[in-house]
Amino acid sequence: MEYNNKRILEVKNLSVRFKTRDGSIDAVKSISFSIDPGKTLALVGESGSGKSVTARSILQLLPYQIATHSLDSSIKLNGKELIGLNKSQMNNIRGNLVSMVFQEPMTSLNPYQRVGDQVDEILIVHKNFRKKDARSRTLSFLDQVRMQDPELQANSYPHQLSGGQRQRVMIAMALANEPDLLIADEPTTALDVTVEKALLELLLELQKQLGMSILYITHDLNVVQKFANDVCVMKEGEIVESGKVEKVFAEPNHSYTRKLLDSLPKPKAQLKILPEEPLLKAKNLEVNYLTQKRFLKRKNKYFRAVKDLNIEVYYGSTTGLVGESGSGKSTLARALLGLEKSEGFIAFEGKDLNTLNQKEKRFMKKDLQIVFQDPYGSLSPRKTIGEIVGEGLKVHEKGISKSEKESRILEALSEVELENSFFYRFPHELSGGQRQRVAIARAIILKPKLILLDEPTSALDVSIQMQIIKLLSSLQEKHHLSYLCISHDLRVIRALSDLVYVMKGGVVVEHGMADQVFNEPNNEYTKQLIGAINI
Repeated sequence: MEYNNKRILEVKNLSVRFKTRDGSIDAVKSISFSIDPGKTLALVGESGSGKSVTARSILQLLPYQIATHSLDSSIKLNGKELIGLNKSQMNNIRGNLVSMVFQEPMTSLNPYQRVGDQVDEILIVHKNFRKKDARSRTLSFLDQVRMQDPELQANSYPHQLSGGQRQRVMIAMALANEPDLLIADEPTTALDVTVEKALLELLLELQKQLGMSILYITHDLNVVQKFANDVCVMKEGEIVESGKVEKVFAEPNHSYTRKLLDSLPKPKAQLKILPEEPLLKAKNLEVNYLTQKRFLKRKNKYFRAVKDLNIEVYYGSTTGLVGESGSGKSTLARALLGLEKSEGFIAFEGKDLNTLNQKEKRFMKKDLQIVFQDPYGSLSPRKTIGEIVGEGLKVHEKGISKSEKESRILEALSEVELENSFFYRFPHELSGGQRQRVAIARAIILKPKLILLDEPTSALDVSIQMQIIKLLSSLQEKHHLSYLCISHDLRVIRALSDLVYVMKGGVVVEHGMADQVFNEPNNEYTKQLIGAINI
């Protein structure tokens, strides 16, 4: 890209090197890009590509006791060089001329301070506002980012707000000083699709009002298409392709860009007809949580998390369960697997689970396995991969020999495309995608009939996400597995599912074959979800 004095940000030959015990790591390698006034540049790449290090370099927020820039590295904001400025000079730029919205607002907001006070503080420190005037301006900003009842929300603590509300507070804090440049580092990654859409539309609206430029960091190519003017694709610290969004998406030159674009999930080829009898069936299912205990039991108050719900999972197929946070989908799934106390009828292979004794239920659990959302949190850090994958054998097949057990573990690792050498490794030595493969191996080693997939790809990069989707599909075809897949990502649901249930407020608002639900939705909420991602 060319450079001129009118550009808000000019990054030229930026390099970042970190010194470690094992030597030096070049995290960013001589990259260059620029942003025009009022425009949005998307910096796209997978984990470890260097995009967040680049963003923190702009604000000079790197750990400079171990991080260094090359001599020819340059970062100019409105023509002024940022590299080499002292702490006082940078403090005048941070917040005033450049602000940042981080990925996880819960870790960025002070949990002990009301959110209104946190916005006030920015105005008092940077603009010398008096407390009363700061609060008035804070309420104006909270209203501007469409917080309902700004005065009530200003007096709330971060934990009392939803994820979307917390991110709106972060945006209000970032815009309090009306910066020339806003850096948004994966600001919608952990949010539901409708909340994500609302926040992106809000940022676009505020950008037009304030005339600010935006550096948007993401791995989500769908967001880039909707939100950015220009795009730079990063891989291993380098920009491998850049240009106008329309041109890069229509005619990608670099193989890595094409790989990212090919990683967008494709709709699953639908089953022509479902089996006559379901593997798992629930009727009139209810899950209630006690919220207020009274002396008289009949006067106890309950929260109805799942309400009079019917659902079916068929042999050799995938039932997708989609809905936003708090819709009750995870509660429903746990109830179906007997992990949550429920009322109503649940049958597995025609057997009423309420009539089974404890021994029968324990034996049945061999046929019901789970793959969790966060493989790092669900794998014991103290056990080797071999021990983790073989855990189920210790419980359900105690009589097998040591050599047979080891053979079964290696077979499971092979099924998920991991080499034998992984047997003796630990979870912290693996990438996110490899850890998720281990979680899948742990589930399939018992040769179950049904696997619950709880947000199985949400913590993964797009290309790794596609690999896991393909792996799950191939395992299903090979072993005639049934899946119950929970996700708020409709693209993942469409890539895996034959039958889809849409949940809202503890009830199913729509269900049917995936093609029908996605192409001809009847319920307004379903239409809203699909419209939010522009499938």
